[in-house]
Amino acid sequence: MFRHKGSRRTFSHNIRLASTLSFVAGIVNIAGVLSVATLTTNVTGHFAFFAEEISLKNYTKALNIIVYIFFFLLGAFTCNLLVEIVSRKKPRMAHALPMFTEIVILTSVGFSTDFNPNYIAYALLFAMGLQNALVTNISQSVVRTTHLTGLFTDLGIELSQLFFYKKETEMKRLTRSIFLRISIILFFFIGGVLGGLLFKSFQLKILLFAVVILVVALFLDNAIIYYNLTKRKIKIMTSKSS
Repeated sequence: MFRHKGSRRTFSHNIRLASTLSFVAGIVNIAGVLSVATLTTNVTGHFAFFAEEISLKNYTKALNIIVYIFFFLLGAFTCNLLVEIVSRKKPRMAHALPMFTEIVILTSVGFSTDFNPNYIAYALLFAMGLQNALVTNISQSVVRTTHLTGLFTDLGIELSQLFFYKKETEMKRLTRSIFLRISIILFFFIGGVLGGLLFKSFQLKILLFAVVILVVALFLDNAIIYYNLTKRKIKIMTSKSS
């Protein structure tokens, strides 16, 4: 689900990518809200908070919100920079370095005990900017996993189109798109609820659960790739020997 791009990418790849990383985003989002009272998976709300602080003349707080936005942007920038560098030599491994970076960040924050709350927010915003850029790059903008506003907008549009699309090919494409968006919303919701329920007992260590999900996803993705390659090699060798 991480390696395939373009025509080689299937609906199944996008579903697995969307459900896995939106679940992680849900956990990170609630971790940020409950630990440092900050949105950490998107920056839309931060612009409203910035305007509020400016109106109250809390310029220091307003400046800090700008830093929040910057770290999300920096995460997206860093992700694409890493992808471009790695893809020139090993295109199949272009996703690995951004994923590893996200795992390191979430692990570090998960084990943190006395970090400045702002540093926690910076780290989580950077990680989610990185994740959103990676998912966007891999799926060619089909999948977004860290914020839901655009998803609900697109879902509303597509649900209305069910009344007008009649051709089989159109309905197939439309229903797949609706299912994908519902999957992202559902797994983001499940991740948030589960993270919220566990936060009282584990605090920021709930992020380690998200890390486990990422590690398992990477392992399974590699295992499937190597299984298919081995199967293909055996098939070729068998055909040659016969």
